[in-house]
Amino acid sequence: MRTLSALTVTGFIALAAGTLTLGGCALSDPKEDPVQIRLNDLDTRLTNVQRVIDNQSLVQLSQRIDTLETQVRQLRGSSEEQQNASESQRKQQRDLYADLNQRLTALEQQVKSGAASGAGAGGDLAAGGNPGAGAGSAGSAIGAGGGAGGAAASDDQAAYQHAFNTLKGGDTAGGINEFTSFMQNYPSSALLDNAQYWLGEAYYVNRDFDHAATAFRAVGQKWPNSRKAPDALLKLGYTQIEQKRYGEARLTLASVSRQFPGSDAAKLAADKLQKMSADPH
Repeated sequence: MRTLSALTVTGFIALAAGTLTLGGCALSDPKEDPVQIRLNDLDTRLTNVQRVIDNQSLVQLSQRIDTLETQVRQLRGSSEEQQNASESQRKQQRDLYADLNQRLTALEQQVKSGAASGAGAGGDLAAGGNPGAGAGSAGSAIGAGGGAGGAAASDDQAAYQHAFNTLKGGDTAGGINEFTSFMQNYPSSALLDNAQYWLGEAYYVNRDFDHAATAFRAVGQKWPNSRKAPDALLKLGYTQIEQKRYGEARLTLASVSRQFPGSDAAKLAADKLQKMSADPH
């Protein structure tokens, strides 16, 4: 009996010890579990990495927005510059047409007054010209003579007047064609110097400055005594300004006063030179 009781007590003690051991494992704090600690650490590190990635994405997005805003500002600035340039060009075109119309109106008045029967249609008051041999000979050539010579002069005058009216009507391309044909068909006409000048004006209004310069230069070279010579030299200077050949333009405008002192063209040239001096070209 004693032996059985001892074994029984010993078994109960072992069972209790095992139960306590299991209970101790079940009741241990999970925060102290190494595996759980490592999992928590990894979760924290992953959260930090995700935060960094999110911040970098925001920075890149902000940079792209800044870039787009800069591009929009540049496009707006470019658009405004183009609008200003377009408006400036339209204003210049209107000024050119107004100037041409004023000259043509003055010419019409001169023709109506009968100052010179033939040369009146060929001359004009464009920027003020001194009467020269070219215009004078035009009047005598057309006003004199009869028969075949008179018919030739009449054809000459009619062709010139038609070209002149075409240009006055605003058809610069048609004026260029007709004045060019006139010079080819009537190479000995007394109105040739005037036709050459108006050809230059038509090119100028049409903004074909290379051909305009050639036409204006030809007036002074072929008819240095023409009443159109001062105006042609003045407009050559204006044309060189449009070509951005400012050095040549200054020399040309200065030569107007030397070659034609006291003329209206010389005064206009001096005014233009003064404006150019104030402009840092």
